[in-house]
Amino acid sequence: MNVFSMTFRDMFSLGAKGKEKEELTPQQEEILTKIARKVVLWKMSVPAVLFLESVKPLNYIGSQMMAFFEPFVQTLFSWKDYDEFRKMMEERGTIERLLRRIEELDSETQAKEKVLKEERKLKKKKEWREKSFKEKVRYFLIGR
Repeated sequence: MNVFSMTFRDMFSLGAKGKEKEELTPQQEEILTKIARKVVLWKMSVPAVLFLESVKPLNYIGSQMMAFFEPFVQTLFSWKDYDEFRKMMEERGTIERLLRRIEELDSETQAKEKVLKEERKLKKKKEWREKSFKEKVRYFLIGR
């Protein structure tokens, strides 16, 4: 009974008071960045942030579920990266780091998209100004 109660208590533990957050290794940083890039690439930043924020208190249980699904997921990810990510998810601070990484990459991507959109808009205006009156009339009567 004592073993069960210790495990249950550890599942929802916030960590020892005064304990410094451990820095991630470069490999762990790379894994988090890779996951965050995929989320941003698929334009799933908002759902991912909402999901991760809602399951943040259950990160230990989630890491144990990842151990259960390991044989299935290994068809998509390398065993080494998946195992390292599962171990990282046992620590509470990892989810917060992943959230920050997703938000950083998402804001960078949005800024780049905004610049590209503005450039396209200016290009269209320039092309429109360069068209002759005849071309403009044709555009309005017939279409492109």
